Amino acid sequence: MAKQLKLSALDLSVVIQGGNAATAISRTVEIARHVEQLGYERIWLAEHHNMEYIASSATSVLIGHVAGRTNHIRVGSGGIMLPNHAPLAIAEQFGTLDTLYPGRIDLGLGRAPGTDQLTAMALRRNNANTAYHFPSDVRELQLYFSDDNSDGRVRAFPGEGIDIPIWILGSSTDSAYLAAEMGLPYAFAAHFAPQQFRAAISLYRQHFKPSAQLDSPYVLACVNVIAADTDEEAQVLATSMYRMFLGIVTNTRRPLQPPVPSMDPYWSPDMEAAVKQMTSCTFIGSKERLQAQLSKFIEETGVDELMTTSNIYDQGARLKSYRILKEVLF
Repeated sequence: MAKQLKLSALDLSVVIQGGNAATAISRTVEIARHVEQLGYERIWLAEHHNMEYIASSATSVLIGHVAGRTNHIRVGSGGIMLPNHAPLAIAEQFGTLDTLYPGRIDLGLGRAPGTDQLTAMALRRNNANTAYHFPSDVRELQLYFSDDNSDGRVRAFPGEGIDIPIWILGSSTDSAYLAAEMGLPYAFAAHFAPQQFRAAISLYRQHFKPSAQLDSPYVLACVNVIAADTDEEAQVLATSMYRMFLGIVTNTRRPLQPPVPSMDPYWSPDMEAAVKQMTSCTFIGSKERLQAQLSKFIEETGVDELMTTSNIYDQGARLKSYRILKEVLF
């Protein structure tokens, strides 16, 4: 099935009940090493702030840590929230990462803050309009990586002349136009914002302009996958993910909880509907069920790469889920 499709992973270093930031990062490293052995293309880490149970806030540091404990898998950001940073600082950080781990680093860029507005203000030192500068900031970052900046008064070392693939991340149609205009690969966060996914990738393909980095459109879709030996086991494992999203909807966040036999005691019909809407690009089940679901999804969307995130409490079950998924797709 879909032999040409690339398969990758996203991990947020989520803290589980009974764990802490150190154990969350250790789980991330174990996942990275596992999916590398399975032949996954890349693993990405994402920037979030002021979230007690997510340990990926210093994303560049964590990318270096994961790259240093793996051998060849690509490691990158899904993403760096560029409005939180000076483009020069990101050029230097990722120039350093690519110097340490040549040809293995990806730079996915997002325009959202990855946090609440108060924290965004703390990160941006009261510069509230930085999101509006996102297109020009991406171009500035490209310039710092370019050999064309050798005569510039401000230059990035390390960074200048380094070929780091830049991706545009999105959860709405706005990002699709930018990725198309700049001729960059497009990664869509369908794992939590699926509503505009199909419209966005259609717009991206329709308006795409070839660039020095990319000749034709390239779409990566990030989705949730919970795989197990049986459909019933997968549905139980998925309750940890549903409780995590329920915490987001109700603003009562907790560490990732152990699975429960049923979600019925935990959500009302309205809450269930809200969570199911956020997670409509989620694939749960045995190998046979996933084969049918994912075949249809890949055929309908024509994605070039599937990135999956699996918020499963038990690490052994999580490792197994990634292995089953690989068997499904290849």
